[in-house]
Amino acid sequence: MTKLKIKSGDIVRVIAGDHKGSEGKVVRVYREKNKAVVEGVNMVSKHTKPSAKNPQGGIVKKEAPIHVSNLALVDAKTKTTTKVGFRTEGDKKVRFSKKSNQVI
Repeated sequence: MTKLKIKSGDIVRVIAGDHKGSEGKVVRVYREKNKAVVEGVNMVSKHTKPSAKNPQGGIVKKEAPIHVSNLALVDAKTKTTTKVGFRTEGDKKVRFSKKSNQVI
């Protein structure tokens, strides 16, 4: 299992695929599959049968996971995409933006 450089709560931009250019906040990360769910991006339609929770049934829009290779972290300072690096500060391992060299 590889170390992912994207975590929940990060602001990311889609850099490849149908939703290229879209930005959003990471809601959930699936480390086993190397995928992430981004808020408001990669919306799919799911047909649901009527149930106690949803008595009407019908078509429900929901976010589908995107592979992390198609996502790039947005730097808070420059508002552009950046690569992520790891370094140790004291006895702690931290992520930092390679463009602005600031800790994320």
